Amino acid sequence: MTRRALMLFGVMAVIWGIPYLFIRVAVAEISPATLVFARTTIGALVLLPVALFRTDIRSALARWRWVVAFAVIEMGLPWLLLGTAEQQISSSLAGLLVAGVPLVATVVAVATGGRDRIGAGGVVGLLIGLAGVAAIVGVNLGSSNVAALVELALVVVGYAVGPAILARRLGGLSNVAVMALSLSLCSLVYAPVAVLQRPATMPSAAAFGAVAILGLVCTAAAFLLFWALIEEIGPVRATVITYLNPAVATLLGVAVLNESFTAAMGLGFGLVILGSVLATRPAGARLPWRSRRSLPSEAAGT
Repeated sequence: MTRRALMLFGVMAVIWGIPYLFIRVAVAEISPATLVFARTTIGALVLLPVALFRTDIRSALARWRWVVAFAVIEMGLPWLLLGTAEQQISSSLAGLLVAGVPLVATVVAVATGGRDRIGAGGVVGLLIGLAGVAAIVGVNLGSSNVAALVELALVVVGYAVGPAILARRLGGLSNVAVMALSLSLCSLVYAPVAVLQRPATMPSAAAFGAVAILGLVCTAAAFLLFWALIEEIGPVRATVITYLNPAVATLLGVAVLNESFTAAMGLGFGLVILGSVLATRPAGARLPWRSRRSLPSEAAGT
């Protein structure tokens, strides 16, 4: 991996690990719908000019139905549900549970024909990941809002289905154009709700700062940097940041917001990551920890 790729990888691991903290800060003073409006508006204001001047946005408009579906499933509903859930649960718990996205994505891919089959290792991975999620939820079930946990489950499903739509229905289009249009659509839809749910008092500087970071850094800049990372190391290797984001979210929640973190949550997170690695491997692929000496045929091909 090149120095540029390593830098992009590290930056993305942080950028998509910090939203949980700032969402928690923002929704303490503004409604989740208002936050979605502000975040998508800021992102659209940055990305839409880029899309208009540097991409063929007409091709994306021609597939507007799938752009709408992507916007709703990847942004519109998950961001609202995530904000609502974080009014009741910690940002650390939210980040840990969203780590289960690769597990759900594997099931979605198999169910929709996006993946031919899942091997025995994949099935074991799904079971291990499920056990990890159960461990995380189980230790927090008594102290957490059940409705918030259900909302997070829907967020995970949305985050798993959204990329599948992007890859299978919006493939070949400019990602900048798709994201710019999706953010613009969400902004327009949430604008009336944001007006109705505007804060009764002026939010604090911390809330304004959280909204600005979510819109500029975690949305607009994040998408641009992630595309640069994909161009540098490819889409498959780029998704490894999924395994690091929850760790960043948890560390920030504990360090900044004094949220609790138990051994059971750590064990559950480890199981989710292990299960995700196993479940997302192509069927028949060797395990990453197997010695190359045990695969002489592979060396013969070099």
